[in-house]
Amino acid sequence: MDNRRERRLTFITIGLIFLLSGVEYAVILPTIWHFLQTLDAAPYFLGLVLSAFSLSGLLSGPLFGHWSDRTRSTKKIILFANIFEIVGNFMYLMGYSKWLLLSSRLVAGIGAGVSSSIFGFLTRSTAPEDRATVFAAFMACRQAGLVIGPAFNIFLRLCDFHLGPFVINKYTAPGLFMCLLWILLQFVVVFLTVDLPPVEKRKARDSMTRKNQEEENEKSLVEDEEESNEEGKPLIVSQELMGSYGSVMASSPPRNTTLNQNPSPDSPVSPAESSGVFKNFSISREFLREEVIVLLAAQFVTFFNQTALETMVTPLTQKYFNFGELENSVMYFLGGVVVIAGFLFVRWLSRHVTERVILAIGLCMCNISCVWCLIFLAKPLGGFAWQLTEFIIGVFLQILGLPFVSVAQVSLFSKITAEKTQGFSQGIRRSVGGLATILGPLWAGGLTENMYVMMGMMTVLLVLLTMMLVYSYSRLVEPAAQEQMDNSENFN
Repeated sequence: MDNRRERRLTFITIGLIFLLSGVEYAVILPTIWHFLQTLDAAPYFLGLVLSAFSLSGLLSGPLFGHWSDRTRSTKKIILFANIFEIVGNFMYLMGYSKWLLLSSRLVAGIGAGVSSSIFGFLTRSTAPEDRATVFAAFMACRQAGLVIGPAFNIFLRLCDFHLGPFVINKYTAPGLFMCLLWILLQFVVVFLTVDLPPVEKRKARDSMTRKNQEEENEKSLVEDEEESNEEGKPLIVSQELMGSYGSVMASSPPRNTTLNQNPSPDSPVSPAESSGVFKNFSISREFLREEVIVLLAAQFVTFFNQTALETMVTPLTQKYFNFGELENSVMYFLGGVVVIAGFLFVRWLSRHVTERVILAIGLCMCNISCVWCLIFLAKPLGGFAWQLTEFIIGVFLQILGLPFVSVAQVSLFSKITAEKTQGFSQGIRRSVGGLATILGPLWAGGLTENMYVMMGMMTVLLVLLTMMLVYSYSRLVEPAAQEQMDNSENFN
């Protein structure tokens, strides 16, 4: 299988992983609140269940990232992590109690931590100038899953049968459905995924190939000149030609040997190279920098506000609009369409402006959204039609700003942190986001009856982040080429 095909199939598999993560979120979130109500769970328990998924992902993300940095092998990490997704969703379909539901999301969240390894892999396998475009494409895959998920809910809500001792209904069917999808994905990963070499190794190999081709062309030109200069000696020419062919044949093995010395995509990392990845690595020097702190703060605030808003959406729609599972699924479907459109626009925009400009645009949208929600959603005004309009505008503005902030901070973070430890760095970034997705639902779950306090905190966090962005705007750029070389030498 040629390198281009391997690369394409590997990226397709990664896209499927992001797609399934979005599908899982979309088929479970619209029904989990009603599922918990059937199990006599208190309102705050919704926040606990949603936070459990993020908690385990927070802890597993850096571990998976560290594993991928040391081994440079992402395929086996994905296969291992998917086992937790399969087991977690199987526990979800059992649905005996609220505590089993909590445990199921805790187990499934461990598998979600593999995204740190994947982002580290993508950073090593893509050029810096293409990174924002690539990240936007894979994040759009997850949003595509959010769009497709509600469509699955339309028929999953009709399920009503027994599978051995388990009752499969509209609440437990999402667990069975996702369990089967993750099992199928295991086979896709086994047969289609390879561990691609880093960009610099691939460039070195291509350069070596071009150099060898040039040497062969030069030798053939010299041979042609010698042949044209030899006249009147046909027998001797024949022997010399045979000798020249023989010399070419004899010189071929050394070139092949040189080529074979380059690491192949599937070659394991040597122990010396593995231990050298974290040699002279300092967490304080790597992460306690102004620009890194701003991006980690952007990760935290964005996910805190997003998950807080998502937690209060289903109780809010039930309270004011009497929405059920079908209406919530349609709402998430439409929201997913808006977010995909946003990611596609950011993918185009990233080719024309820098990441910090995209980040600033996204923060402006989020600030406007929070102010709108604080004014109109905390205490909706007017009749049904006007309240629904207020709700749609607030949610629309919130989800529209999400692609801008997400893509910009992930892409920029991958550029200002060391490439050799990208898996671990992305794990730290994901852990910060995981902490936000734990605190967000807990904050919103306990304040569904006090929207001013809940929305007020979200607004304050966004204002603080915006001030940090303005103050550190000049530092939110990719380091110079010489600085990158110095950092690389420090890790060797």
